[in-house]
Amino acid sequence: MDIRHTVGQYVETKVPIVEPSSTIGTIEQLLLERASDFETISYIYVVDNKGVLVGIVSIKEVFGIKKDVLVRNVMKQQLVIAHPSTHPERVATLAIKYNLKAIPIADRENKFLGVIPSDAILNILHREHTEAFLRSAGIHPFKDSVRDVVGGSVISHFKKRLPWLLIGLVGGVLAAAVVEFFETALTQMIILASFIPAVVYIADAVGVQSQTIFIRNLVLEHKVSLLPYLKREIGVGLLIAVVLGVLIAVFSMVFWYNPVLSFVLGLSFFLAIITAVIVGVFLPWILWKMGRDPVFGAGPFATVIRDIASLFIYFMIASISFKVFL
Repeated sequence: MDIRHTVGQYVETKVPIVEPSSTIGTIEQLLLERASDFETISYIYVVDNKGVLVGIVSIKEVFGIKKDVLVRNVMKQQLVIAHPSTHPERVATLAIKYNLKAIPIADRENKFLGVIPSDAILNILHREHTEAFLRSAGIHPFKDSVRDVVGGSVISHFKKRLPWLLIGLVGGVLAAAVVEFFETALTQMIILASFIPAVVYIADAVGVQSQTIFIRNLVLEHKVSLLPYLKREIGVGLLIAVVLGVLIAVFSMVFWYNPVLSFVLGLSFFLAIITAVIVGVFLPWILWKMGRDPVFGAGPFATVIRDIASLFIYFMIASISFKVFL
């Protein structure tokens, strides 16, 4: 396993450790005598004689408790623990979710290995944010995304940025093929071409909103029940689709006074938005199930799928409407 994708590289072992039978006075003495030996002193870690992590005591609580109190009587036993193979972003989100200054690391038998301190958590957040930002823009992550994105060579940037642009180019060709396929509908009402950017943009915008929220939920919760989430998101999408569909139909009727155009635009907006919501949820979810970073589903690949789907819906509705009403 690539160590860059695990928290093993961030583990700090120089932390205060005591046994459950120790007293608060023992902790105070430990901190006074050996404070300089520790790299981080956010928490006191309680480990039994087998090396298993059984509890923690916050440093700010120590000096408010009587010295003769046993650690086992005051330690917190509901622990948030990560493993050496855990992805760094997962550890950082655990720290944020539970408002922790450090995350303990233990093996599968819960034997204490060390902690991920606050400065490492900040480092992880910065790196993961940079990599996610690059992926969403269609740029493959660099070996060191923080440094190389600024100081990388022309060739390295070329290699990282070209692949997704080639996919975008293929998507553009496919979109052109869709438009050409519905050439008859376009020639019947040339003004349809003027609304292509609007249909595509609105679908993309709603799709980006849905996928961004879904990806963050995947990262924070790690497990998301797809059907209940999709049901809620489609509900939101339906409301947005109705409002925007009605508005574009009313505006086009006022300015062009063409009932067929208004119907085509209103229904196209509605269906394109619903489709974009479904793509925005399903694509990251499929990538997540495949063990890939769901952020890949938020870049140019998702945009290409939404654009082609939106154009197909738009011209299909236009073609059917012309046959029925004209």
